[in-house]
Amino acid sequence: MRAVIQRVSRASVVVNDATTGAINAGVLIFLGVGKTDSAEDVEWLVGRIAKLRIFEDETGRMNRSLIDGCGDALVISQFTLFGRLNKGNRPSFNRAALPEQAVPLYEQFVRELSTTLGKEVPTGCFGEDMQVEAHNDGPVTLVIDTKMRDF
Repeated sequence: MRAVIQRVSRASVVVNDATTGAINAGVLIFLGVGKTDSAEDVEWLVGRIAKLRIFEDETGRMNRSLIDGCGDALVISQFTLFGRLNKGNRPSFNRAALPEQAVPLYEQFVRELSTTLGKEVPTGCFGEDMQVEAHNDGPVTLVIDTKMRDF
């Protein structure tokens, strides 16, 4: 699994002219599921994201996390995170999981993150055209890949 995490002051997602998810301060998570991903990847990624110390403490240092109650999370499915650009100018997405595999893992990720944070995590709509608005804070943007844990 791959995730792009952006610290935001607020973010929202609109599908078919209706807002399906919105948060104030917290993190916007773009989540991609790859063909080789499993429930183990979900568990590791949820734990990693929930504990990321990317929010400032009283001294101004990035020392606090979502698990410390420092914000909300909004999750957007993003198969293009597995785009490969090694041939030509058109990305290949053959490393991304097909919906039959990706949807259950995406839904498991959202459920486990909600449980870990003790609150509902809003989302976009898997496989739909989405309009995402984000007000980056910092900006702080990180990339996490469950297959390259030392990235």
